[in-house]
Amino acid sequence: MTARGLLLPSLAALAALAVLVGLGCWQLERLAWKNDLVAQVEARVHEPPIPLPGPSRWDDFDRAQDEYRPVTAHGRFDHSREVLIYTVLSDTSRLFKGPGFWVLTPLMQADGSAIIVNRGFVPDDRRAPARRSEGQVEGTVTVTGLVRFPEEANWFVPDNAPERNVWYRRDPEEIGRAKGLERVAPFTIDADATPNPGGLPQGGETRLAFPNKHLEYALTWFGLAATLVGVYVAFVITRLRGRRDTEADGSASPGR
Repeated sequence: MTARGLLLPSLAALAALAVLVGLGCWQLERLAWKNDLVAQVEARVHEPPIPLPGPSRWDDFDRAQDEYRPVTAHGRFDHSREVLIYTVLSDTSRLFKGPGFWVLTPLMQADGSAIIVNRGFVPDDRRAPARRSEGQVEGTVTVTGLVRFPEEANWFVPDNAPERNVWYRRDPEEIGRAKGLERVAPFTIDADATPNPGGLPQGGETRLAFPNKHLEYALTWFGLAATLVGVYVAFVITRLRGRRDTEADGSASPGR
């Protein structure tokens, strides 16, 4: 193979190498972003809780700046409109764990608006409100917890089925529509570990878990880039060696 014959394979290998290295560098940038995000959130959750502003300020809340922010809110729970979201609670040292549900209940404001509060976990055999009636508190209450934004849809979590009152994701707007609420905060509150009467729901179970495999992905892309270089070098050596062998055989042939 001549140098001209190596041109096309070389250009293809160079383009592929640029893509692989670019993807690796992008994942390193994502790693730095994720580490910064985790540091911000870990600092934020330890700040003193602030009073949650009224409905006119709800739309000012931003996922990047306010997710996991500690807040306090006041109102009355409307237990008749609670929603159960299936979960499996395993990473806890608390009394209740295993298969069960998050209990999301509207915290009604004086003006008729509502804040959906994730009051905490109940095991499967206590899902019915009658099995945890002590925790169905009445009257004005104060809730302290962390701001959470709607869970984003993905391939692994089914869509909610409000017509059957079956829920898989925290989506306050969708819950509000299904339950006939006029004005709902665009976020929820995960209640803290303040005990409820009777022990259920079991609050304070928010997990600050951020999937962070960007370094792993970066090493994968860089590893593929290194493999590509190795394959290309082996390819070139093989072709050049084959060319030399062909020329040597031609030189040794009679009549040459």
